[in-house]
Amino acid sequence: MRKLFYVLLISGVLPATWATAQQTTFVLVHGAWGGGWSFKKTDSLLRSHGHAVYRVTLTGQGERAHLASPDIGLDTHIKDVVNTILFENLHDVVLMGHSYGGMVITGVADSIPGRIRKMIYLDALLPEDGQSLATAFGQPEQGSMPSTDGFIVPAWVAADQPYPKDVPQSAKTFTQPLSLKNTDRLKIPTTYILTFEGDDPDKDAFAAFARRADDNGWKVIHMQADHNPQMTMPDKLAQLLDQQVIEN
Repeated sequence: MRKLFYVLLISGVLPATWATAQQTTFVLVHGAWGGGWSFKKTDSLLRSHGHAVYRVTLTGQGERAHLASPDIGLDTHIKDVVNTILFENLHDVVLMGHSYGGMVITGVADSIPGRIRKMIYLDALLPEDGQSLATAFGQPEQGSMPSTDGFIVPAWVAADQPYPKDVPQSAKTFTQPLSLKNTDRLKIPTTYILTFEGDDPDKDAFAAFARRADDNGWKVIHMQADHNPQMTMPDKLAQLLDQQVIEN
């Protein structure tokens, strides 16, 4: 039996108080072209309520843009997060991935499921074994965006943008397939948050991944917001993440 949960945050359905004073460790993984900077406000709000927060910036992105290379693949980004958890000696982690970050956290869960208490996909890809970002969206291996010198550079990414800003990302991160071998990852309690604008969440570009989560028996939350609530609604997002700590 499927369970579908609706939370319309703009309408103020969330309670005025936060859900828990229990200290929890969050590891937040940003989406394509972004960086840990995009979760700065969400980080601050979670910390103000007693949580520990690690904002991982993936190799070649954000403040690590100087390390950019067309040789960087999805596997590098998975290792970025795995190593953060291992070298910081983190346990009972609430691991959240936004957008492309869903590819990354799925690989992390496959690598070190014993370190993860809960998974949260925020308007994110939810890939199956053997899929890349491109094929998960049902596109040819190179996807719909042409690469320039081995990088995907969408129209909104420009060198003269003020900081902090999105930056080009290695095409290999979009085309490298994910290899999943550890079924223990499927035992981790998981929530999928589908953000949507308008009246019909089923028309959202990520709706198919929310349905996949529902088919897995995971909780699905509909959040009325744009694709980047960490920047446009950080208070509502932080409160929603806090609530997930005490909910299965």
